Amino acid sequence: MIQRTRGEKIFNVFNYIILILIGVTTLYPLLYTFSMSVSTKLAAESGGLHILPTWGQITLDPYKLVFQNVEIWRAYGYTIFRTVVGTVGAVLVTCFYGYALSRPNLIWKKFFVGYITFTMLFSGGQIPIYLNIRDLGLINSVWVYILPMLISAYNTVVARSFFAGIPEALNESAKIDGAGEFRTFFQIIVPLSKPIIMTLALWIAVAHWNAWFDSMMYITDQKKIVVQQYIQRIVNESATERITDLGAAENAAANLTSETVKSGSIMVTIIPILCFYPFVQKFFIKGVTLGAVKG
Repeated sequence: MIQRTRGEKIFNVFNYIILILIGVTTLYPLLYTFSMSVSTKLAAESGGLHILPTWGQITLDPYKLVFQNVEIWRAYGYTIFRTVVGTVGAVLVTCFYGYALSRPNLIWKKFFVGYITFTMLFSGGQIPIYLNIRDLGLINSVWVYILPMLISAYNTVVARSFFAGIPEALNESAKIDGAGEFRTFFQIIVPLSKPIIMTLALWIAVAHWNAWFDSMMYITDQKKIVVQQYIQRIVNESATERITDLGAAENAAANLTSETVKSGSIMVTIIPILCFYPFVQKFFIKGVTLGAVKG
């Protein structure tokens, strides 16, 4: 057994303390929001930390009220559309670009690597981006959720590093057997790249699911906004009447506060992406580690 020095023990203690503090500050807002979302009006208006809901004063009326809202379901549909289509498209484009940059015989390789690196350091700003989106005819179009996020410089660099670590002998063997680039990529490279593919899918899916700024900037039709933009208006504008006025039962609304309605709406948007994470966690750790150190 390795004997740790006094300095190492002190260092580990400080590490544990810092990690515990980070964990508490991260977990408490989630627990608070969940507790408020299932609390009655009396429990919500009482003081305290609200880490866990008060037993005997639990209600699902905030969720019933949220699920009765037609507008939030429509916004949910656009969020699911952009998350699914955007994630599949972005993973495909990112893997294509990253794999191409990892090939040793790519023509003008240094130019393409420098080009994508340049975009990580400099940006034209919000006004040129808006003008570009407008000139492309994407204003008030659902494709504004998909096309601008098809490629990310950081994701491409991580993917390139992972693909560069795959033995070149596999590509040479495939060429000897008569396989072309596309067949080599889909039948040999992709099966070996599940960690980085799932890692990219998680990053991109979370980015799409949480995105709301593009909806605020480029969408003028309120029927095309995403659920995060809808929730952002409820929270920032305290516009809970957007939910409570749409078919809510009076007896249910009477047992709620604006805080419980906000919390229920927030939890409805958080739970799906939380359920997605456990399925990709094992790939996520491996993909980030390999993509960061190889290449």
